[in-house]
Amino acid sequence: MELRQLAYFVAVAEERNFTRAAEREHVAQPGVSAQVRRLERELGQELLDRSGRSVRLTEAGEAVLPYARAALAAVEGARQAVDELTGLLRGQVAVGTVTSHTADLPDLLAEFHDAHPAVEITLSEANSDQLLEGLRTGRLDAAIVSVGRETPPGIEMQVLTDQPIVAAVGHDHELAVHSAISLDTLRGRPLISLPSGTGLRTRLDEACAAAGFAPRIAFEASDPEVLAQLAERGLGAAILPGSFAEARADRLRTVRITRPAMRGRLVFAWRAGGPSGPAGRALIARARPALMEHARRVVGDPAAPTAASAPGGTAIRRAVSERETGH
Repeated sequence: MELRQLAYFVAVAEERNFTRAAEREHVAQPGVSAQVRRLERELGQELLDRSGRSVRLTEAGEAVLPYARAALAAVEGARQAVDELTGLLRGQVAVGTVTSHTADLPDLLAEFHDAHPAVEITLSEANSDQLLEGLRTGRLDAAIVSVGRETPPGIEMQVLTDQPIVAAVGHDHELAVHSAISLDTLRGRPLISLPSGTGLRTRLDEACAAAGFAPRIAFEASDPEVLAQLAERGLGAAILPGSFAEARADRLRTVRITRPAMRGRLVFAWRAGGPSGPAGRALIARARPALMEHARRVVGDPAAPTAASAPGGTAIRRAVSERETGH
């Protein structure tokens, strides 16, 4: 029985997917499958049920999982003990982030690398709901995410910005004559929004559901600058962070949303209780004051997005309602 077999088994059990487990372990998927099969042959029992759309633990797998985790933890503890004696920090740190913000992650990660060159650092982009799930499962050590008023369960966080969510329209739009509107005013109107799963979209969906209607999303884009451009051209009301819309007052009219007001918070987050490894804990200890200092220095909203988009370009699509398609 080899440690890597146990590590791959734990990764598949937690991710419920061989491909994601392989990505987490930085190996090819066939290698993960082969090593788990060898472990099963050695134990004489199947540990994973592969028959469904997601991988599930068998009864034997449920019994083995805590021992596999304990064995890996014991080995990591031995490494940490040696590292503490030698003053060397090593291991892996996985960081996640939403696409659009101005937090200075490149400088932060570069400084951490200079201080701890033996630590492998990875960075990935995703929507807030995916990042929060990554923190809870331990796939990520820390992340910059967008959340609402409540602290997500199982998460600790440091607020970087807290601002209203507004409707932004072109100066010729019929809503441009208003400084504030109720949320119900948006009922049935074409809206321009970030995709589902983003923090801002989640706030919109939750507020509309509480008001008894579903928002009519006419256009979606992963880059808030594109949302602003679509609104400027009269294609609907863009749902945006307040400071981002106000910074474009020459192009857009910012309309406050009331009854109820919506707010969005950009936060630096980590799993409750902290990451299990010393490298993750060291990153959080360094990042918290650095990110807050950067937030104080930025004029306006530190969460104001850049024009950068995800690899391959900004995803834009025309959203068609089920009523329009007949489904």
